[in-house]
Amino acid sequence: MKNNPNIAYIDGANLHRGIKGLGWELDYRKLRVWLSEKYNVSRAYIFLGLVPKYKDLYAELQDFGYSIIFKDTTYDGHGQVKGNCDADLVLKAVCDAYENSFSKALIISSDGDYASLVKFLSDRKKILVILAHDEKKCSILLKRTNVRITYLKEFRANLEKAPDEDGTSQGSFS
Repeated sequence: MKNNPNIAYIDGANLHRGIKGLGWELDYRKLRVWLSEKYNVSRAYIFLGLVPKYKDLYAELQDFGYSIIFKDTTYDGHGQVKGNCDADLVLKAVCDAYENSFSKALIISSDGDYASLVKFLSDRKKILVILAHDEKKCSILLKRTNVRITYLKEFRANLEKAPDEDGTSQGSFS
């Protein structure tokens, strides 16, 4: 349907780690506005592992207009949080596609695990763009789908979080 909105499906940990690896911090409020203005995104799902100490960050993301889909977390042998959301993101996007809940989808991740989803959406003419953080870290599997990829690092000036007055930034997904 032409009247359906565009929807963004965001791998939160992949996005956070990718941008952090480029040496800057993403302003999620600016990202949400940018998605709305540039890509006509009416709903932005962000998939995150549920870590109680980040409850204030989650509330902030909801205030910015994100719909958060949480994944229960576990810990690896080194005490690192594990909350792989890939399957949840794929399932949500496929269900929404079958229910004709959107006009076009945006996938925000550099992870090649989404290549099958991108191909599925592309075959149905239901994908607008892949937003990856950097061309060097974007999976070759995503590049091989021949779906348009836009690199967020090119929009750093529009999307970077301004430092607080003390010179630090706040918020983390790590």
